[in-house]
Amino acid sequence: MTGPRDSQRGRVYAWENRIIAPHDSTFVAYGRAQAMVDAIWADTGLRFPPGVEPLPSQSSATLASATRLSIFLPVQIPSWCLLHELAHAMTSDVDGNSDGHGPIFMGVYLKLIARYLRLDPDRLLESAADDGIAVARDASPIFVDAERPAGNSLAQPPAGRNQRAFEMKEV
Repeated sequence: MTGPRDSQRGRVYAWENRIIAPHDSTFVAYGRAQAMVDAIWADTGLRFPPGVEPLPSQSSATLASATRLSIFLPVQIPSWCLLHELAHAMTSDVDGNSDGHGPIFMGVYLKLIARYLRLDPDRLLESAADDGIAVARDASPIFVDAERPAGNSLAQPPAGRNQRAFEMKEV
């Protein structure tokens, strides 16, 4: 999980601005964000979605942020950015442990992008690799399987559970 440094963060942000943002000009208004979070969370087979809360006014350099329990958003946010924050919520636990922008986060994020923005998953993987971004293709939300083997952060959920949205495939 998150170590002393989020080594992919800068590369992920640059990749998003070059690859993702130009393909999605839509925004989600704060008042509609909770319904969108709830729908995507349920569509991926998860229960108990994080709550949407206003981004604190002192967060002038932060577009949005997320933990397992809360997603903090401005008045409106690009749709791809909401998916980014959902991926953070899915790759964080209630104790604050997180993959940051690591391979598990990227695996979940790419699956969300492919599914909801309908971008080609192979092209996403290729472009991430070209930018030196590690992606765990078999990544799934970290809190789904409470009986993960020690040290195996990429363990899959039990058979038949949450597999629908967390398979890298064309949509």
